Amino acid sequence: MRPIATLLTCLALMACGTTETSRRAGPEIALPPMKTFSGYAVRAPSKPNSEIARDFMDLAFTLENGERMPRFTRFEGPISVRVTGNPPPSLGPDLDRLLVRLRREADIPIMRVGPDREASITIAPVSRAQIQGVAPSAACFVRPNVSSWDEYRARRNDAATYWTTLTERRRMAVFLPTDVSPQEIRDCLHEEISQALGPVNDLYRLTESIFNDDNFHTVLTGFDMLILKAYYDPALRNGMRPPEVAARLPAILNRLNPRGAGGSGMGPAPDLAAWQSEIGIATTPRTSKARRQAAAERAVDLARRFGSTDSRLAFSYYILGRLALSTDPETALASFLQAGRIYQGRSDTRIQEAHVAMQVAAFQLSAGRADVAINLVDQSLPAVNQAEHAALLSLLLMVKAEALELLDRSGEANRVQKEALAWARYGFGDDAEVRDRAGEILAISPRFRRGNNA
Repeated sequence: MRPIATLLTCLALMACGTTETSRRAGPEIALPPMKTFSGYAVRAPSKPNSEIARDFMDLAFTLENGERMPRFTRFEGPISVRVTGNPPPSLGPDLDRLLVRLRREADIPIMRVGPDREASITIAPVSRAQIQGVAPSAACFVRPNVSSWDEYRARRNDAATYWTTLTERRRMAVFLPTDVSPQEIRDCLHEEISQALGPVNDLYRLTESIFNDDNFHTVLTGFDMLILKAYYDPALRNGMRPPEVAARLPAILNRLNPRGAGGSGMGPAPDLAAWQSEIGIATTPRTSKARRQAAAERAVDLARRFGSTDSRLAFSYYILGRLALSTDPETALASFLQAGRIYQGRSDTRIQEAHVAMQVAAFQLSAGRADVAINLVDQSLPAVNQAEHAALLSLLLMVKAEALELLDRSGEANRVQKEALAWARYGFGDDAEVRDRAGEILAISPRFRRGNNA
């Protein structure tokens, strides 16, 4: 189940009437055609296989609610995927790209079939309101042993549709919203199809994976493909108990990932229940701002137990920074800088570092330090492109475009802004929201403030 994204919806920096401002200015912006991604540069996981084996076990045998899976389950034989209903135009191409990657990188025999055929996995587009009506905290989700929304509603309390009762996987339904951005639809495809195929859990300690509720990674990574490839290795079979799977994993991973052989580290400690609870509160939009910020502060304190370089401490600072933006900019900037130091010191957190850089670059733009803002953006672009995060890419480019304007480099600024808006159409979808995001970046610029004070 993919949680509602809370990390990159808008810049809370804009506490000076910017929503109204951006919507006044927005219609004046001409929007170019939408840009989309075409290829994915696969990066092998950086962890040793001994750590990946532990991750595999936690992903395969524990549900997100903490329940234990008693046995190993997967599909057997060729896997078919169909799309029913009225999918948005972007869904088909993004689904096809994903299936190609699953065949090529994970060796999974998965093919798309027509909407009228029976299929192993049914993708059923519905409205966001329908999903929120049954799973308020979810952006999309997958359910076993159903093939339509109506069947799911009729069988919600049927034990045969519970993960813990499965003995093998035969039918799965992925429910995703149609009335969101193309990127959100693509993200749901990656997360929910991969869950239908394999891992049933998310772990905050995973820095190179979409199997993590922090939502930094939005498409399947090299680590994720290795996990899925191991899931469908011939040495495993349906019905195996956890000890049986654990006994076979070292040989499987050493064969599939020779570069990871020989490592002996146990990796980061498991998530603390108390820390995970505080992070859950801090990232829940329906909770009051004061309660969320207090929870983020407690999460920072608890995360120190993981160690001074742990990604979960950095994530706690990042969340605190976002929550403090509109009320305490000094705390926000200090928190982002703390998060950035941790992420910069690791080799496996480039996209996380880019999220922090976006926030710091916005501060630098607001302060008129255009060269610093441009440098932060340029350093982040390779990681963001590699991660295919169009929403973040568009915001970084908007910051760069405005910084170029401050340096009187209007020609470059126009080119960069056009590229930013093209990516924003994929990342944010709705034209009005694209214009709002552009207006928000403009509103923090000294150029805008000078015009307002004239």
